[in-house]
Amino acid sequence: MLLTITSTMASAPDLGYLLHKNPLHAQVFNLGFGKAHVFYPVVEPERCTAALLIEIDPIGLVRGRQGPPGEGRTLEQYVNDRPYVGSSFLSVALADVFGTALAGRSKERPELAAQEIPLEARLSVLPCRGGEAFLRRLFEPLGYAVMAERHALDEQNPDWGASRYFTVTLTGSKRLGDLLTHLYVLVPVLDDDKHYWVGDDEVEKLVRHGEGWLATHPERELIARRYLKQQRSLARQALEQIMAEEQPAADEVQADHAQEEAEIETRISLNEQRIGTVIAALKQSGAKRVLDLGCGEGQLLRALLKEKLFDEIVGVDVSHRALEISRDRLRLEQMSEKQQERIKLFQSSLVYRDKRLAGYDAAAVIEVIEHLEPSRLAAFERSIFEFACPGTVIVTTPNAEYNVKFENLPAGRFRHQDHRFEWSRAEFEAWAKGIAARFRYNVRFVAVGQEDAVLGSPTQMAVFAR
Repeated sequence: MLLTITSTMASAPDLGYLLHKNPLHAQVFNLGFGKAHVFYPVVEPERCTAALLIEIDPIGLVRGRQGPPGEGRTLEQYVNDRPYVGSSFLSVALADVFGTALAGRSKERPELAAQEIPLEARLSVLPCRGGEAFLRRLFEPLGYAVMAERHALDEQNPDWGASRYFTVTLTGSKRLGDLLTHLYVLVPVLDDDKHYWVGDDEVEKLVRHGEGWLATHPERELIARRYLKQQRSLARQALEQIMAEEQPAADEVQADHAQEEAEIETRISLNEQRIGTVIAALKQSGAKRVLDLGCGEGQLLRALLKEKLFDEIVGVDVSHRALEISRDRLRLEQMSEKQQERIKLFQSSLVYRDKRLAGYDAAAVIEVIEHLEPSRLAAFERSIFEFACPGTVIVTTPNAEYNVKFENLPAGRFRHQDHRFEWSRAEFEAWAKGIAARFRYNVRFVAVGQEDAVLGSPTQMAVFAR
């Protein structure tokens, strides 16, 4: 089996420092099931490729193994795909050969190990029990562009149809440690098999390597089950640990977001103006079924419930705690049955494809995008505009130019410490027009709040419509 990792960052050969393998020397590592070869077929200033080639001795794996009484040496032990395809053998090799990189560490380039860099991973033959659609469901929510070439079952007999094997290329800006982690977990999930016994220690591995991304992945239940060889009790145990560890961070960010931005913007009652402008745009669109994406503690939801025009209202947030607060403040338990039928709340991340978001007339994304890492915006865009694809999407975000008007905001600071960016009007318009062109929407822009002749309005809003 062959895995190549290519970097096109400036000083691309620094990939060798991240992998802890010198590009000038080929190396061989003994594994319990064969050998791993590491070499660099391309070493150029602007492009560097590292290759991991794994030789497996399938007969040696079973030679001398004592099975249950009566078990013979079946043909499968001698004729199988294990030496050629990406599988759990690849995950073991990644941990053994690139263990330091997998952990996200680099002694010589620690700052580079913490940075997102342009990377491309290519797996020459990857089995996928579930087809290309499942392959994309696993990797696209993590922000990868996926290219998949399916192989024929037999090139000499095309009428036999397609096989379950693909050549797969993943591209994206990632920390190298994150890329290796995703491969470590998801390659065996695609193969839906492991070559060794799965027990409690595998739960610990999944929890450790799933930290920071698996809790909000839309396929987390299926990933856990397949990774743990369909042992549902182990999968449930792993997911409980993962969700318990991830939840406090999301809740803390949500609480800070609500308090800090409110303190800065209170003087001009900006939040009320923002909600009123969004409601007006939703009414104008004629929407009956509306999503509030990143609903937080439910301020927009309360306003939507007061409008009889909206038949179905759905609040979505990554923070379970925020949804609990929203539920309490909406007093859902005290509502009439008819009112309860109008509103739903569920947990999801906006950077992952979620089929529950599809089919709605409109979606509001209010003061949310600035909390995303810029590298996750592409995943957000596809999740909302390509997969969920509401007829109308309303996005609001701070106008960075206006920040100088806030007396209690130090110069150069964002309105909230969790903001990853704040855009000028030109930057926001360029982003929005790019989305409109790619996903076939029309877009118009609306100023929200008291407008300054030079600086514009404190909040900028884009209304995307089909």
